[in-house]
Amino acid sequence: MWSAFGNFSSRLLSIPNTLRKSRKCQRIVAAAVVTSVASYEYIKRNKVYLATQVIDDTKFMAEPITEKKILLQDREMKTRMEIMILNVQSEFCKALEKFEDTQKFKIDRWKRPEGGGGITCVMEDGDVFEKAGVNISVVHGILPPAAAQQMRARGKKFSNIDKLPFFAAGISSVIHPRNPNVPTIHFNYRYFEVDNGDGTKTWWFGGGTDMTPYILDEDDARHFHATLKECCNKHENSYYSRFKKWCDEYFYVKHRGERRGIGGIFFDDLDTPNAESCFQFVSDCAENVIPSYIPIVEKNKEKGYSYEDRQWQLLRRGRYVEFNLIYDRGTKFGLMTPGARYESILMSLPPFAKWQYCHSPKEKSKEYKLLEVLRNPREWV
Repeated sequence: MWSAFGNFSSRLLSIPNTLRKSRKCQRIVAAAVVTSVASYEYIKRNKVYLATQVIDDTKFMAEPITEKKILLQDREMKTRMEIMILNVQSEFCKALEKFEDTQKFKIDRWKRPEGGGGITCVMEDGDVFEKAGVNISVVHGILPPAAAQQMRARGKKFSNIDKLPFFAAGISSVIHPRNPNVPTIHFNYRYFEVDNGDGTKTWWFGGGTDMTPYILDEDDARHFHATLKECCNKHENSYYSRFKKWCDEYFYVKHRGERRGIGGIFFDDLDTPNAESCFQFVSDCAENVIPSYIPIVEKNKEKGYSYEDRQWQLLRRGRYVEFNLIYDRGTKFGLMTPGARYESILMSLPPFAKWQYCHSPKEKSKEYKLLEVLRNPREWV
């Protein structure tokens, strides 16, 4: 495309001098150049928006949930979000597969009778990743009454009609490495909208990325949080501090008095300053997962570990299960939604976990050091 602009400009500039010197021709040349530059700048700024016109679905893990012709024609936030999560799913899966010699993601594209569907990608029993799941869902239907009540309790002002049409699209991933020196990572980014039945819609974005180490490496923690902070600062300087605090408070296993991991960022109900800004922020956060996590995997995957390290990892995975099944709002929403695909919802659970009665690590041990951070969140950057 840009070569066409260049050739066009060259042809204009090759007009004989006598003709180019005419004021009329100068105005034509100037207008053409300005139009070309303006078009380039517009497309550059709106590349995600205009990507709906040049979809390469061969790069996706599976065929999109929405028909391709609709994705090509429709420029609503719903389709833009679907294209974004399809791209992120593919890029992250391929980044993880590079660590494995034989294992690849199993791809399960499923349909939901009530509307929509999803693509579940799971890789199990790898040399580096004991279990890795990267899922997207694009669903629509009627909002379950229990879910509507929960959302109203958070301040959502829906219409009072009994049946509220909803749409939700998101990507969710949990990675459980084999080596205890490699942390578990979780990320989820989503878009939700409800049709109020009067021509208006209530919409918002949510999500976050958080890390759960088993053996604390402070350099890794600083790297992880620094990449998140840098990403947040591109959009709003207050985002990182606000969303880090939110993450520490959300991923809290209340009955244990400790956090699930060393945090990251978490936010929900994001609907300001406008839909475009929110979408760009969520897109950047989702694309930031690879640079925040993959270097940590590369650094630690070959490190040696002991039997005791493995047992501690299994105990911490037990805490992970407790949080997901008892407190996680996304898991609860999924399980209460008609037609929910339980295999995909429970993908976040590790293949192996352990519970030991009244376990308490020795003081000053590396396990105790991690537990202190989980009880008292730190500022890493």
